[in-house]
Amino acid sequence: MSRRPIALSPDLLRLQNEGYDIDIRDGFLLVRNVPFVTSACTIERATLISPLSLSGDVTVKPGKHVCYWTGAHPCHADGSKIRSIENGAGPKDLAPGLHAAFTFSAKADYRDYHHKMTTYIGRIAGEAAKLNPTMTAQTFPAIPTDGEDSVFEYVDTATSRAGIGAINAKVAGQKIGIAGLGGTGSYVLDLVAKTSVAEIHSFDGDVFSQHNAFRAPGAISLEELKEGTLKVDRFARIYSRLHRGIRPHAFFLDETNVDALAGLDFVFVCMDVGPAKRAVIDYLVANGISFIEVGMGVTIDDGRLGGIVRVTVSTPGTRDRATPHISYTDDAGGANEYASNIQIAELNALNAAMAVMQWKKLATIYRDSRRPVYLGYSIASGEIIAEGPDEAG
Repeated sequence: MSRRPIALSPDLLRLQNEGYDIDIRDGFLLVRNVPFVTSACTIERATLISPLSLSGDVTVKPGKHVCYWTGAHPCHADGSKIRSIENGAGPKDLAPGLHAAFTFSAKADYRDYHHKMTTYIGRIAGEAAKLNPTMTAQTFPAIPTDGEDSVFEYVDTATSRAGIGAINAKVAGQKIGIAGLGGTGSYVLDLVAKTSVAEIHSFDGDVFSQHNAFRAPGAISLEELKEGTLKVDRFARIYSRLHRGIRPHAFFLDETNVDALAGLDFVFVCMDVGPAKRAVIDYLVANGISFIEVGMGVTIDDGRLGGIVRVTVSTPGTRDRATPHISYTDDAGGANEYASNIQIAELNALNAAMAVMQWKKLATIYRDSRRPVYLGYSIASGEIIAEGPDEAG
């Protein structure tokens, strides 16, 4: 059965978020891996089962107080049977492949299924905890998603635990582009892959080289470096484990192929300065696509690094005010030490985080009282300059 009722029912979602191994099968709610004490005073695990009452895909107040049990009879810590929950009914086949060894009865006016299942679990697993305090039914299992219901391979329990699913869903359905998978672009991918966007298109024709390993998320082995894998392919392999919408494009964007950006809702421009970057931005502007351009200028002063990490936000309503902040000058031969591949992963990560936060502000996930078109972080002072639309230019 679909896990949709778990996502839509607060009591079931609470059980899941608290780490219980729950599932729905043939009209029954299952809580797996509940520890219990055997008559030999050892600890085993079994499944607690309850009939499940639904209205559509949402639970209603439990109509029955009984539960079923798949293991041996649970005992107190001293090995004596827990008689307070006995029902007297024998083994029962609940559904194909779902067999109950015992029927239990703990009568109460249960508010919901969280109340019901944790009441039973408390009586059963509480005895196991007396013998071993680490024994708990809250095992926090890996939870796969239903393919038709989610862009993720497994459930986003971080969002549901925080209760911000409706807020984070504001970017659901978006098709995002990342032009350039260097240090900053790879961190942008890392962050965006953890959102519910429909697709993430990455564009880069370069090989993942040794210097890239020191300013990109995660770690790569020496053996992998020797393979000479393309950046987009390497990151697609990694992030497809989480997000089903990863779309790699193994080429550099330029004036000959910028139409590959057609149909995207938003683009992060993480490219080096030069004509190709201008071609990309000209296309985005001409086609009314909002984008964020990132960059940094790092210099060496008296043996220390300084400079600016910057983000420019360009939407159809702020083009004229954002454009002056975007540089197309190829200054690789000048004072910008970043062009010489100094490994400054923390600045790349910061640049990406600033960009993704501004994108989420545009989507109204975060509050935004300033609506800046430009943000600049000064490495030396630690200050962030935010220039609003009325101040730009």
